Amino acid sequence: MKQQLIFTNKPGEALDSLVAKLAPKGVFVLTDRNVASQVIPFLSAMSAEVAKAIIIETPAGDVNKNLDCLEAIWSRLNEEGATRKSLIINVGGGMITDMGGFAAATFKRGMRFINVPTTLLAAVDASVGGKTGINFNGCKNEIGVFAEAEAVVISTIFFNTLPLQELLSGYAEMLKHGLLENRETFSALLGFNISSENFNGERLLELLRQSVAVKERVVTEDPYEHGIRRALNLGHTIGHAVESFAMNERKAPVPHGYAVAWGMVVELVMSNMLEHFPSEILHAYASYVRDNYGAFYITCDDYPALLRLMAHDKKNPSPDKINFTLLADVGAIKIDCIVDKDTITAALDIYRDLMGI
Repeated sequence: MKQQLIFTNKPGEALDSLVAKLAPKGVFVLTDRNVASQVIPFLSAMSAEVAKAIIIETPAGDVNKNLDCLEAIWSRLNEEGATRKSLIINVGGGMITDMGGFAAATFKRGMRFINVPTTLLAAVDASVGGKTGINFNGCKNEIGVFAEAEAVVISTIFFNTLPLQELLSGYAEMLKHGLLENRETFSALLGFNISSENFNGERLLELLRQSVAVKERVVTEDPYEHGIRRALNLGHTIGHAVESFAMNERKAPVPHGYAVAWGMVVELVMSNMLEHFPSEILHAYASYVRDNYGAFYITCDDYPALLRLMAHDKKNPSPDKINFTLLADVGAIKIDCIVDKDTITAALDIYRDLMGI
């Protein structure tokens, strides 16, 4: 069954309607401790079903997306008498939707769940596509299954209290979807001021609807990532290397969306070099990133470490063949592009010029 996507700024009404339709034997709300204090009272005031649900809290942060916390969720479900006919409502960021979806998919061999993302990144990325899981042995998302939610309730009213850094991190994934779609969609995203303290929530909801629709179409066509779904990796080969480099070498982690934003600059440079991606769009995007995300500072001395990290990317057919998603134009996708190290280092040089480093 295809999951239902609901875009609304009345999430309480949407949840009550969904629960009435599903008629579960018991409703559980999984959330982390931060969301439990900041969002759950607000959501409970809007939803009778959330107000009377059994709340399961887990520690906040991706470091807690692990087997111990998963076991604690299973134990609580077991203690409270959850069955396969029960329902879990996952309220939180990507950590909660990932782990909550996995907990639901595996408890009693599968119970139903609904995702309510409370961050922009989770709304546009983590809560759609059926990927669930936990981190294991130091590896991100090492254990998991594909399991779609009954529904995803997406609302921008949860984003009003998010720090700007959180908003921008999610917006990078929306920019990626715009690049995969068409020039009109991409231009609309470049023209929206997500950095404004008084951003237009209804307009953002419409942009989110368009962005999630891009991912939904790709995932529907290739649910298990055997082909075109790899298009969603745009910016991620470089981005994941930057994330790991920042954490392990610099001991100064950067947000995922920021790393993807910088990664897309480099990968659009490579697209320009190898696929003749339009220079004016590359420069417009690079300017947007520089103005809103700043620059990740690197020198040529950092290239060997970055290349080593790229060589370990799970998308590569072998360690000596580094795999990228590139574009010939906005919406003209080229997956499984093997790029040699000389071209990658040349693209990193141009990135430094574009970012003013």
